[in-house]
Amino acid sequence: MAVDPKGFLKIKRVSSRYRKVKERLQDYKQVFVLREDDESKEQGLRCMDCGTPFCHWGCPLGNYIPEWNQLMAEGLWEKAFILLGATNNMPEITGRICPATCEYACVLGINDEAVTIRENELAIVEYAFKQGWIKPRKPVRRTDKKVAVIGSGPAGIATADQLNKAGHSVTVFEKYDKIGGIMRYGIPDFKLEKWILDRRIDILRKEGIKFVTGVNVGKDYPSAKIIKDFDAVCFCGGSRTPRDLKIEGRDLKGIYFALDYLIDTNKVISGEKRNYSIDAKDKNVVVIGGGDTGSDCVGLANRQGAKNVVQIELLPKPHKERTENYPWPVYPVILKTSSSHEEGCKRYWSVLTKSFAGKSSKLTKLSCVKVRFNNDKTSKRPVIEEIPGSEFEIESDLAILAVGFLHPEHKGLISDLGLKLDKKGNIETDGEYMSSHPGIFAAGDAHSGQSLVVKAISEGRKAAHYIDRYLMGKSILPLL
Repeated sequence: MAVDPKGFLKIKRVSSRYRKVKERLQDYKQVFVLREDDESKEQGLRCMDCGTPFCHWGCPLGNYIPEWNQLMAEGLWEKAFILLGATNNMPEITGRICPATCEYACVLGINDEAVTIRENELAIVEYAFKQGWIKPRKPVRRTDKKVAVIGSGPAGIATADQLNKAGHSVTVFEKYDKIGGIMRYGIPDFKLEKWILDRRIDILRKEGIKFVTGVNVGKDYPSAKIIKDFDAVCFCGGSRTPRDLKIEGRDLKGIYFALDYLIDTNKVISGEKRNYSIDAKDKNVVVIGGGDTGSDCVGLANRQGAKNVVQIELLPKPHKERTENYPWPVYPVILKTSSSHEEGCKRYWSVLTKSFAGKSSKLTKLSCVKVRFNNDKTSKRPVIEEIPGSEFEIESDLAILAVGFLHPEHKGLISDLGLKLDKKGNIETDGEYMSSHPGIFAAGDAHSGQSLVVKAISEGRKAAHYIDRYLMGKSILPLL
């Protein structure tokens, strides 16, 4: 296909198509349908090859977006994949679950719909898998250095992959039974089927990375021993301490953290041993928290046969379009309707949960009130004000708390080694991702706080660069 410099003027955006709601609610399989190759090539033509491509700025990985868009449009899929793989260790993951911050920075998006960057990325990597271009490639040489990576989420996998490419012997420790961290246990199959994750892990294992599961470093593997056994350690354990609602009735049965609900359901699907038994069938479900995690919980509840699903959010309802507070090219706070919302859900904004109530120690309802936000004249910060007379109740047998995370779990390696923490409780590091303990590094949510998978991958790559330099005096790994 010849590249048309005016393609963006002639071709309209075509986003992913979804399976019918009635069909997809019967299973946990991927909700969207992959595009045909020719359609992806045509969508690649919409990229304007800008003189200053802000999509690079919008992507934490600095992906070569205009370049691989053009190569794909020309049918040069292998060259497109080489560029894609140069900056992203798991494009088949980000191509499915990334919120596409790059698209909100797309220059075309100023006066038209942005390029389908995420779908194009996914098209390229899946084409590469189909053609057999993605296969194990062991390092040409091995160093005598050993590195331990704690946690197998996106930051841990990216760190391990990069360090293995540099020739170091890498061991990844995961406390759960399977590798993948938040990607496996915190994301529903209808967004990310786990065979996709297994496909990548199998390649990394064949490339020489050692994966050890069912081991909680600091408990099953003493912290002092891991420092002795390895030349460097990178903590990528994520931000696993959930934010709680410490209000009246919190101790009632039927109230769970979102991650516990997600982990439980993912274990049911994979046939693993469960820690809980959380089922929404025939229940009135209330999801507290309006973010992506809350949306995922809505999708699970619908698939389990919930009687009714309500999602409430403390913040005001966002605008459908950008406002002056979020000018292009910054990532805007706008109203998002996910595939889970389309499957059935009542949504309420500006709602504060005041208390839980129940009978016989079991949850039966939530007491809520409508709120508004006013700016404090002194601090100039928003202050929550309850609206008099707006109190109301919501019937609920099952409440899911999806109100975010505070910091990594401190018990274990972090407390054992006395690692210095920042004011938010995350692992504090210097500019080269090293903690207060020499040879101990940190990356991902454990270091920067709860964020995106794509940012975690970026941090893992950067940490790997500095770990390599720490071990060898200089690094052959890129910073991006």
